[in-house]
Amino acid sequence: MIKPLLAAGTILVALAGPVLANQCPALVMKADEAMKTATLDDATKHKVTELVATGKSEHDAGKHAEAEAALNEALKLLGA
Repeated sequence: MIKPLLAAGTILVALAGPVLANQCPALVMKADEAMKTATLDDATKHKVTELVATGKSEHDAGKHAEAEAALNEALKLLGA
């Protein structure tokens, strides 16, 4: 009984990485689209740009949770 549960857990963990990895580019695209129409002051625009760049670099480094956090913060500032 325990072996099938461990196998299922292992499979779920293995599949979680690619799911997070696929979400990062979608969040970047959403932020890029929102930037086109957003009315932001210079400081907020600079912060959003930094967060998106951080999200991209964290994604490229395989740190998808960190990338997602930065990108979601950027989207929050954008009101998206």
